[in-house]
Amino acid sequence: MAERPRTAVIVQARRGSTRLPDKVLMDLAGRTALARCLVRCRRIDAADVVVCAVPKGVENDPVAAEAARAGAVVFRGSETDVLARYAAAARSVGAARVMRITSDCPFIDPAICDRVIAYAEQTGADYTCNNMPPSWPHGLDCDLFSSDLLYSAEKNATSDYEREHVTPWIRTRDSVRKASLVGPGGLAADQRWTLDYKEDLLFARSVFDTLGPAADTAHAADIMALVLRRPDIADMNAGRVDAARIGAGEQADIVSAPQRLEAA
Repeated sequence: MAERPRTAVIVQARRGSTRLPDKVLMDLAGRTALARCLVRCRRIDAADVVVCAVPKGVENDPVAAEAARAGAVVFRGSETDVLARYAAAARSVGAARVMRITSDCPFIDPAICDRVIAYAEQTGADYTCNNMPPSWPHGLDCDLFSSDLLYSAEKNATSDYEREHVTPWIRTRDSVRKASLVGPGGLAADQRWTLDYKEDLLFARSVFDTLGPAADTAHAADIMALVLRRPDIADMNAGRVDAARIGAGEQADIVSAPQRLEAA
Protein backbone atom coordinates (compact mmCIF):
# COMPACT_ATOMS: atom_id res chain seq x y z
CA MET A 1 0.00 0.00 0.00
CA ALA A 2 1.34 3.43 -0.95
CA GLU A 3 2.33 5.65 1.94
CA ARG A 4 -0.12 8.45 2.62
CA PRO A 5 1.26 11.89 1.70
CA ARG A 6 2.20 14.10 4.64
CA THR A 7 -0.79 16.33 5.25
CA ALA A 8 -0.50 19.71 6.95
CA VAL A 9 -3.53 21.65 8.10
CA ILE A 10 -2.47 25.28 7.86
CA VAL A 11 -4.55 27.91 9.63
CA GLN A 12 -3.90 31.57 8.91
CA ALA A 13 -4.31 33.92 11.87
CA ARG A 14 -3.53 37.53 12.72
CA ARG A 15 -4.72 40.27 15.03
CA GLY A 16 -5.71 42.75 12.35
CA SER A 17 -9.36 42.72 11.31
CA THR A 18 -11.22 45.80 10.16
CA ARG A 19 -14.69 44.49 11.03
CA LEU A 20 -13.92 42.80 14.36
CA PRO A 21 -10.43 43.66 15.64
CA ASP A 22 -8.65 40.95 17.66
CA LYS A 23 -11.41 38.49 16.83
CA VAL A 24 -9.14 35.42 17.01
CA LEU A 25 -8.21 36.27 20.61
CA MET A 26 -11.77 36.85 21.79
CA ASP A 27 -13.15 34.60 24.51
CA LEU A 28 -15.59 31.83 23.70
CA ALA A 29 -16.61 30.20 26.97
CA GLY A 30 -13.14 30.20 28.48
CA ARG A 31 -11.00 29.66 25.37
CA THR A 32 -10.06 31.98 22.53
CA ALA A 33 -11.64 31.63 19.12
CA LEU A 34 -8.20 30.70 17.77
CA ALA A 35 -7.75 27.91 20.32
CA ARG A 36 -11.24 26.60 19.56
CA CYS A 37 -10.35 26.39 15.87
CA LEU A 38 -6.90 24.85 16.33
CA VAL A 39 -8.02 22.23 18.83
CA ARG A 40 -10.70 21.11 16.38
CA CYS A 41 -8.15 21.01 13.55
CA ARG A 42 -5.94 18.74 15.66
CA ARG A 43 -8.82 16.23 15.68
CA ILE A 44 -8.71 15.79 11.89
CA ASP A 45 -7.69 12.15 11.61
CA ALA A 46 -5.87 12.50 8.29
CA ALA A 47 -3.80 15.48 9.44
CA ASP A 48 -0.17 14.83 10.31
CA VAL A 49 0.52 18.32 11.63
CA VAL A 50 -1.43 21.51 12.36
CA VAL A 51 0.40 24.74 11.59
CA CYS A 52 -0.72 28.24 12.52
CA ALA A 53 0.69 30.71 9.98
CA VAL A 54 1.03 34.05 11.78
CA PRO A 55 2.49 37.32 10.46
CA LYS A 56 5.86 38.45 11.72
CA GLY A 57 6.04 41.44 14.10
CA VAL A 58 5.44 42.12 17.77
CA GLU A 59 1.77 43.01 17.18
CA ASN A 60 1.05 39.37 16.34
CA ASP A 61 3.20 37.84 19.10
CA PRO A 62 0.06 37.20 21.25
CA VAL A 63 -1.48 35.23 18.36
CA ALA A 64 1.66 33.14 17.96
CA ALA A 65 1.79 32.48 21.70
CA GLU A 66 -1.87 31.44 21.80
CA ALA A 67 -1.40 29.11 18.82
CA ALA A 68 1.53 27.43 20.56
CA ARG A 69 -0.54 26.98 23.73
CA ALA A 70 -3.22 25.29 21.61
CA GLY A 71 -0.68 22.73 20.39
CA ALA A 72 -0.07 24.03 16.86
CA VAL A 73 3.29 24.42 15.15
CA VAL A 74 3.77 28.17 14.72
CA PHE A 75 5.19 29.65 11.51
CA ARG A 76 5.81 33.38 11.09
CA GLY A 77 5.70 34.97 7.65
CA SER A 78 4.51 37.91 5.57
CA GLU A 79 1.57 39.94 6.86
CA THR A 80 0.27 41.00 3.45
CA ASP A 81 1.38 38.16 1.17
CA VAL A 82 -0.65 35.37 2.75
CA LEU A 83 0.01 33.07 -0.22
CA ALA A 84 3.77 33.30 0.38
CA ARG A 85 3.18 32.75 4.10
CA TYR A 86 1.23 29.56 3.35
CA ALA A 87 3.84 28.24 0.94
CA ALA A 88 6.68 28.88 3.37
CA ALA A 89 4.70 27.25 6.19
CA ALA A 90 4.15 24.17 4.02
CA ARG A 91 7.87 23.96 3.25
CA SER A 92 8.77 24.32 6.92
CA VAL A 93 6.97 21.09 7.84
CA GLY A 94 7.69 19.13 4.66
CA ALA A 95 4.02 18.96 3.64
CA ALA A 96 3.08 17.02 0.51
CA ARG A 97 -0.46 18.39 0.64
CA VAL A 98 -2.14 21.21 2.49
CA MET A 99 -5.60 21.67 3.96
CA ARG A 100 -6.41 25.34 4.30
CA ILE A 101 -8.65 26.54 7.14
CA THR A 102 -9.10 30.09 8.41
CA SER A 103 -8.90 31.04 12.08
CA ASP A 104 -12.34 32.66 12.13
CA CYS A 105 -13.96 29.20 12.06
CA PRO A 106 -14.35 28.11 15.71
CA PHE A 107 -16.91 25.45 14.69
CA ILE A 108 -14.84 23.76 11.98
CA ASP A 109 -15.87 20.10 11.93
CA PRO A 110 -12.98 17.59 11.85
CA ALA A 111 -15.24 14.86 10.45
CA ILE A 112 -16.23 17.01 7.46
CA CYS A 113 -12.58 17.92 6.87
CA ASP A 114 -11.74 14.21 6.82
CA ARG A 115 -14.54 13.62 4.34
CA VAL A 116 -13.07 16.29 2.05
CA ILE A 117 -9.67 14.58 2.24
CA ALA A 118 -11.24 11.20 1.51
CA TYR A 119 -13.13 12.68 -1.45
CA ALA A 120 -9.87 14.08 -2.83
CA GLU A 121 -8.35 10.61 -2.67
CA GLN A 122 -11.45 9.06 -4.24
CA THR A 123 -11.58 11.46 -7.19
CA GLY A 124 -7.88 12.15 -7.69
CA ALA A 125 -8.71 15.85 -8.05
CA ASP A 126 -5.93 18.44 -7.91
CA TYR A 127 -7.99 20.71 -5.67
CA THR A 128 -10.82 19.61 -3.39
CA CYS A 129 -13.09 21.79 -1.29
CA ASN A 130 -16.60 21.90 0.16
CA ASN A 131 -17.85 25.22 -1.24
CA MET A 132 -18.07 24.99 -5.03
CA PRO A 133 -21.01 25.55 -4.76
CA PRO A 134 -21.57 26.68 -1.13
CA SER A 135 -23.86 24.14 0.53
CA TRP A 136 -22.57 23.80 4.11
CA PRO A 137 -22.95 26.35 6.92
CA HIS A 138 -20.56 29.26 6.44
CA GLY A 139 -17.72 28.50 8.83
CA LEU A 140 -17.15 24.87 7.86
CA ASP A 141 -15.16 25.75 4.72
CA CYS A 142 -11.93 23.92 3.96
CA ASP A 143 -9.90 23.08 0.88
CA LEU A 144 -7.13 20.64 0.05
CA PHE A 145 -4.38 20.81 -2.57
CA SER A 146 -0.87 19.53 -3.13
CA SER A 147 2.07 21.58 -1.95
CA ASP A 148 3.33 21.59 -5.56
CA LEU A 149 0.12 23.32 -6.64
CA LEU A 150 0.52 25.79 -3.79
CA TYR A 151 4.09 26.54 -4.90
CA SER A 152 2.87 27.09 -8.47
CA ALA A 153 0.36 29.62 -7.16
CA GLU A 154 3.09 31.30 -5.12
CA LYS A 155 5.24 31.60 -8.25
CA ASN A 156 2.57 32.71 -10.71
CA ALA A 157 -0.15 34.64 -8.84
CA THR A 158 0.23 38.36 -9.46
CA SER A 159 -2.82 40.26 -8.20
CA ASP A 160 -3.18 41.54 -4.63
CA TYR A 161 -6.39 39.52 -4.31
CA GLU A 162 -4.66 36.28 -5.29
CA ARG A 163 -1.80 36.91 -2.87
CA GLU A 164 -4.08 37.82 0.03
CA HIS A 165 -6.62 35.00 -0.33
CA VAL A 166 -4.28 32.07 -1.17
CA THR A 167 -6.54 29.92 -3.39
CA PRO A 168 -8.10 32.17 -6.11
CA TRP A 169 -5.24 31.51 -8.55
CA ILE A 170 -5.72 27.75 -8.06
CA ARG A 171 -9.52 27.87 -8.29
CA THR A 172 -9.49 29.81 -11.57
CA ARG A 173 -7.01 27.61 -13.47
CA ASP A 174 -8.78 25.58 -16.18
CA SER A 175 -5.94 23.06 -16.02
CA VAL A 176 -6.65 22.30 -12.33
CA ARG A 177 -9.14 19.47 -11.83
CA LYS A 178 -11.46 20.59 -9.04
CA ALA A 179 -13.80 18.56 -6.84
CA SER A 180 -16.32 19.66 -4.22
CA LEU A 181 -17.94 17.74 -1.39
CA VAL A 182 -21.54 18.95 -1.56
CA GLY A 183 -23.36 19.60 1.72
CA PRO A 184 -27.05 19.30 2.53
CA GLY A 185 -27.85 22.77 1.16
CA GLY A 186 -31.17 24.40 1.99
CA LEU A 187 -31.39 25.72 5.54
CA ALA A 188 -27.90 24.45 6.36
CA ALA A 189 -26.33 26.58 3.62
CA ASP A 190 -28.05 29.66 5.08
CA GLN A 191 -26.33 29.23 8.46
CA ARG A 192 -23.52 31.61 9.44
CA TRP A 193 -21.03 30.03 11.86
CA THR A 194 -17.98 32.14 11.09
CA LEU A 195 -16.58 35.04 13.11
CA ASP A 196 -16.39 38.38 11.34
CA TYR A 197 -18.85 40.76 13.01
CA LYS A 198 -20.04 41.61 16.51
CA GLU A 199 -23.25 39.68 15.80
CA ASP A 200 -21.17 36.59 14.94
CA LEU A 201 -19.40 36.88 18.27
CA LEU A 202 -22.75 36.98 20.10
CA PHE A 203 -23.88 33.90 18.17
CA ALA A 204 -20.69 31.96 18.87
CA ARG A 205 -20.70 32.80 22.57
CA SER A 206 -24.33 31.75 22.86
CA VAL A 207 -23.62 28.40 21.19
CA PHE A 208 -20.63 27.63 23.40
CA ASP A 209 -22.41 28.80 26.56
CA THR A 210 -25.53 26.76 25.74
CA LEU A 211 -23.69 23.56 24.82
CA GLY A 212 -21.31 23.81 27.78
CA PRO A 213 -18.56 21.16 27.94
CA ALA A 214 -20.14 19.30 25.01
CA ALA A 215 -19.16 22.23 22.76
CA ASP A 216 -15.56 20.99 22.68
CA THR A 217 -16.47 18.00 20.55
CA ALA A 218 -19.81 19.09 19.06
CA HIS A 219 -20.21 18.18 15.40
CA ALA A 220 -21.98 20.30 12.81
CA ALA A 221 -25.13 18.23 13.26
CA ASP A 222 -25.15 19.02 16.98
CA ILE A 223 -24.87 22.75 16.31
CA MET A 224 -27.53 22.55 13.62
CA ALA A 225 -29.86 20.80 16.07
CA LEU A 226 -29.25 23.58 18.57
CA VAL A 227 -30.04 26.43 16.18
CA LEU A 228 -33.20 24.64 15.03
CA ARG A 229 -34.24 24.21 18.64
CA ARG A 230 -33.22 27.76 19.56
CA PRO A 231 -34.06 30.08 16.65
CA ASP A 232 -33.32 33.04 18.93
CA ILE A 233 -29.63 32.05 18.76
CA ALA A 234 -29.67 31.66 14.97
CA ASP A 235 -31.33 35.07 14.68
CA MET A 236 -28.41 36.79 16.40
CA ASN A 237 -26.35 37.00 13.22
CA ALA A 238 -28.96 36.17 10.58
CA GLY A 239 -28.69 39.72 9.28
CA ARG A 240 -25.06 39.06 8.37
CA VAL A 241 -25.71 36.05 6.13
CA ASP A 242 -23.76 36.59 2.90
CA ALA A 243 -26.30 36.22 0.10
CA ALA A 244 -23.56 36.69 -2.51
CA ARG A 245 -21.69 33.68 -1.12
CA ILE A 246 -24.77 31.47 -1.28
CA GLY A 247 -25.46 32.58 -4.83
CA ALA A 248 -21.87 32.19 -6.00
CA GLY A 249 -21.68 30.55 -9.39
CA GLU A 250 -18.41 28.66 -8.90
CA GLN A 251 -18.87 25.01 -9.76
CA ALA A 252 -16.26 22.27 -9.41
CA ASP A 253 -15.58 19.85 -12.24
CA ILE A 254 -16.62 16.96 -9.98
CA VAL A 255 -19.24 17.19 -7.24
CA SER A 256 -20.41 14.57 -4.79
CA ALA A 257 -23.95 13.62 -4.01
CA PRO A 258 -25.36 15.82 -1.22
CA GLN A 259 -23.94 14.87 2.16
CA ARG A 260 -25.79 14.79 5.46
CA LEU A 261 -24.84 16.65 8.61
CA GLU A 262 -23.85 13.85 10.96
CA ALA A 263 -23.16 13.75 14.68
CA ALA A 264 -20.53 11.55 16.25
